Amino acid sequence: MVKMLQFDLVSPEKSLVSTQANEVNIPGSEGDFTAMSEHAPLITTLKPGFITIVTDEGSEQYFVTGGFAEVSAEGASILAEHAFSKEDMTRSLADELISEANERRDQNATDSSTKYSSDLETALSIIS
Repeated sequence: MVKMLQFDLVSPEKSLVSTQANEVNIPGSEGDFTAMSEHAPLITTLKPGFITIVTDEGSEQYFVTGGFAEVSAEGASILAEHAFSKEDMTRSLADELISEANERRDQNATDSSTKYSSDLETALSIIS
C-alpha cells in the first residue's frame, strides 16, 4: 500500500483542495518536482504552471500563477497567488492572464517580470 501525503492548495480567494494524495507534481521556480510521502523538507517559490494531484481515484490539475510550496515528510501545502482548476482555464482567461503579465512587464522591465511573462505564456500555450 502506498503511503499518502496530505495535500492542500489555497489561494487568497479560497481553499481549492484538501486531500490525501499519492503524489503531487509541482512547478517549482528552480524546476518541476514531485512531492511524495517521506519527501525531504523543502520550501520553494513557484513558477506559473500546472499542479497535478495523483490520488487513488485518478488525477486532477490546477493552474497556478505563482506562489509558494512547503513540502514535508507528511504533506505538501501550496499558497498560490492565483489558482484555477484546469476545467476553468479557458483561452480567454489564459489570454487575460498573459495580457496582465505583459502589462506589468512593460511597466517594470526587469529580468524577473520578463521571465514571469515568458513562463506564463509557455505554461498556458496548451490551453485551446
